[in-house]
Amino acid sequence: MSKETTTTQNDLQVIISHCKEYGFIFPSSEIYDGLGAVYDYGPYGVELKNNLQQYWWKAMVQLNENIVGIDAAIFMHPKTWKASGHVDAFNDPLIDNKDSKKRYRADVLIEDYVAKIEEKINKDVEKAEKKFGETFDKAMFLQTNPNVLRNREKADGINARFKAALEAGDLAEVRQIIVDLEIACPISGTRNWTEVRQFNLMFSTEVGSVAEEASTIYLRPETAQGIFVNFLNVLNTSRQRIPFGIAQVGKAFRNEIVARQFIFRTREFEQMEMQFFVRPGTEMEWYEKWKADRMKWHRSLGFPQEKLNYKDHLKVAHYANAAVDIEFAFPFGIKEIEGIHSRTDFDLTQHQNLSGKKLQYFDSELNQSYVPYVIETSIGLNRTFLALMCNGYKKEKLDGDNERVVLALPPFLAPVQIGIFPLVNKDGLSEKAEEIYNELKWDFKCFMEEKDSIGKRYRRMDAIGTPYCITVDHQTLEDNTVTIRERDTMKQDRINIEQLKQIVAERVDWKKGLR
Repeated sequence: MSKETTTTQNDLQVIISHCKEYGFIFPSSEIYDGLGAVYDYGPYGVELKNNLQQYWWKAMVQLNENIVGIDAAIFMHPKTWKASGHVDAFNDPLIDNKDSKKRYRADVLIEDYVAKIEEKINKDVEKAEKKFGETFDKAMFLQTNPNVLRNREKADGINARFKAALEAGDLAEVRQIIVDLEIACPISGTRNWTEVRQFNLMFSTEVGSVAEEASTIYLRPETAQGIFVNFLNVLNTSRQRIPFGIAQVGKAFRNEIVARQFIFRTREFEQMEMQFFVRPGTEMEWYEKWKADRMKWHRSLGFPQEKLNYKDHLKVAHYANAAVDIEFAFPFGIKEIEGIHSRTDFDLTQHQNLSGKKLQYFDSELNQSYVPYVIETSIGLNRTFLALMCNGYKKEKLDGDNERVVLALPPFLAPVQIGIFPLVNKDGLSEKAEEIYNELKWDFKCFMEEKDSIGKRYRRMDAIGTPYCITVDHQTLEDNTVTIRERDTMKQDRINIEQLKQIVAERVDWKKGLR
């Protein structure tokens, strides 16, 4: 059967509909009309999310003898957030349109404007590639084409001006950039903007049995501080020596006023972070290493190189001396999925000063103690989940008027790895299929179904990303063989049941992606 891929990049609404229809993601509290920017993961969504989390953990902790894990509490002593700078400086610059009454992040408005300029450059490159074919010199084109040069100069000029405003903390200048660029509200179409002001993103609550004696604490806005305050505990119990890392997966909470783009920006989200402690003076060497390692990991998820890129921060955070994002080309734009930061010794020094406890490492090679420097890798689990859905979703036209939707997930991440189907629900085929299911379920996530035609069952498995389907038919009862169908090619092979476990294990092995 021949096939032709008609689309590989779909708008966000198609992805959202697919996620709900096939049990990946639901709006939270939907029977009460939902809660903005909060989502629940359905039967297949939780399997995919757990598989992705475990894949990161294996790559980060299991394969690195000098990285260990922890699971810190969500609630932390309020001084933690004073030391980290979150109480005083964890803000977003917000601006309102007076006509639509809608609120926006001022930095995002400017970044989106620049992204449209970058998109124009990319379109000029694509047109030239089609026109000149194999003779096309992309580097020369970018250096000489008048349209590209004009747009590049414009984008760089905006970025430079924006960077200067951020570094100076000049909110009036940030607003003036929006005005000068004639950025309009998407809802009202007007440019009637308020002043820009800062808004703290932390959720606060109270702990204590009596209101008058209650203390204000915060839901953590990041997982990193749980690692830093446990630095000595881990150092003293894990027998690690610098350089070493501490990894953690956990939920964080931010009062995002402008939450949008499905699960890309939500108020409750999960981070997969690793803080790598190094000798001062070696941090940039490790920074470059982790940049390369993390990009390699993202490529192992099946993301093509053209959908990934590095983006250096225009303004580094107060705790960093270098910062870069790994970005993915979503249907709604090129956005961050992971940040790599050289955090210097800021966090440990701050906690040391405020707590009065020494957070230092004795380096026997140097015969001295020091506060280690830190390289951070911080990936959004939810964002990477969304990237997998956007990258994997395809609608394919088959022979005739037939078509199928397929979710081309890496086999080792698929929420269901094997679909097991009796051809018909009679003649002992269901019993044989159940026998196979009971044998394979110990090693793989399996799904067995008897309802509908075999073609419809294949299509449902394609849509949730199941890499292999096994069909039990009358020949199975005669010679103990089954048909195994591969999702992406739809090719079918006849194999002996005794070979199933080994064949599938080889094809869904997570180690293939990292070797």
